[in-house]
Amino acid sequence: MASLTFAQAADSAEEQKPKTFKMEQGDTTYVMQKYFMVFLKSGPARSQTKEEAEKIQKKHLAYLQKMAEEGNTSITGPMGDAGEIRGIVIYNTATAEQARMLAEGDPAVKAGRLVVEVHPWWAAKGSKLK
Repeated sequence: MASLTFAQAADSAEEQKPKTFKMEQGDTTYVMQKYFMVFLKSGPARSQTKEEAEKIQKKHLAYLQKMAEEGNTSITGPMGDAGEIRGIVIYNTATAEQARMLAEGDPAVKAGRLVVEVHPWWAAKGSKLK
């Protein structure tokens, strides 16, 4: 019975890790990881006063900082225009549902200023922007 419990716990822990696979290109082997790209889009509730919007934005930025510090995200940033997509967050979760749950915990999403759109995205683990 103990080995069954241990096996179930191991399977459960494995499910919590992002999916990876190895890809060889020439003499280099990359470990590809499945991330979840979250588009933060303009939400239906954007008519707050300037002061209210600033408070929500401050909480939003603190939440994103916390997600990064906890290792839940890899990179976060706003868009450079005033289009429908306001920003992108790359989540390091095992499932889209986990990424959505974390993204929907954002104070700006809760306030309705933003809505989330989640997409799976593969990248070489440890990739850096240049």
